[in-house]
Amino acid sequence: MTSLFVQEIRLSKRHEEIVSQRLMLLQQMENKFGDQNTEKASQLQAAETAFKRNLSLLKDIEAAEKSLETRIHPIPRPEVVSLETRYWASVEEHIPKWEQFLLGRAPYPIDVENQNEAEKSIQNEAQR
Repeated sequence: MTSLFVQEIRLSKRHEEIVSQRLMLLQQMENKFGDQNTEKASQLQAAETAFKRNLSLLKDIEAAEKSLETRIHPIPRPEVVSLETRYWASVEEHIPKWEQFLLGRAPYPIDVENQNEAEKSIQNEAQR
């Protein structure tokens, strides 16, 4: 009987050790889980901060690019824009005549008289 009693006491102590170890392991798991959640939150915050920083840098780069473009290719004066617009309108007006000439279907589109008038018109424009 005493051997059963001794065995029961030994088993009871072993049970307490196992339960104690289980509680300790559960606490460690909870701590580790909490640490992981904290680390994930920290990483998420760092990623959001990096995203905002990168977005800001991208905007700064785009602004610098626009500034450099403006310096390299300044906006032309209104007179130049007007002249360019009229030039292209004239080109489009004369394309059909020149197209036929270049295809060999029509004579030279500007005769000597019209050519002199065109030259005078260009000279007048340049003087303005």
